[in-house]
Amino acid sequence: MVVYLMLPNLQPMKKIFFLLTVLSGIFCFAQKEFQPTGSEIIETVDGDLDGDKTPEKVIIYNTKDTTDMGNIREIQILKKVNGKWTILEKSRKAILESKGGGMMGDPYGDTTIEKGILMISQSGGSSWKWGYTDKYRFQNGRFELIGHSSSYGRPGDYWVDVDFNLSTGQLKYTKEVESTDIPENGKSQQETYIKKGMKINLQNRNLEDQRKIVLPKTKAEIYI
Repeated sequence: MVVYLMLPNLQPMKKIFFLLTVLSGIFCFAQKEFQPTGSEIIETVDGDLDGDKTPEKVIIYNTKDTTDMGNIREIQILKKVNGKWTILEKSRKAILESKGGGMMGDPYGDTTIEKGILMISQSGGSSWKWGYTDKYRFQNGRFELIGHSSSYGRPGDYWVDVDFNLSTGQLKYTKEVESTDIPENGKSQQETYIKKGMKINLQNRNLEDQRKIVLPKTKAEIYI
């Protein structure tokens, strides 16, 4: 839908401000149409995610629905079709609940769009800390996980870094032990492993039956 506005008596800057206000109001109306009842917006990000040169709008909501881990988060990706906002995809599986960060509380970090890739970062822990970033690409009609990088450990003990390219299947695992006098810490080690066939997307993210990978050489257990 195209709206023509006749603004003959307004100065140029006032016209621009007026138009921006109108466009903002149109989006706010659309956003309210899809917003879960009783929810609050955590973050809004704009960027082209499907390669059509037109920015999509990504909204992260803190919903009123809860589990033992706190408030459920919902991600919505809105696309404008024929002048009207529609939901390209939404999910309550990709972002952890409000208390999913453990002692650190809210695990949500941020959502960004880089070169058409949707990136979601989360972290948590206490003295032992963890964090990861998921990378999604819109393909096969949905947002599929194509990359995952994570870090886990505690200063003075050891750190584990994982870089998993789901498109190629290549998983790089590195463990750097800082305190070698503690037997439980083990020793520093590295392994590169090819793990193909994992089909993870916004709809089935964080399902327990698909997250664990045991590396054949180091026997390290990796959770995606």
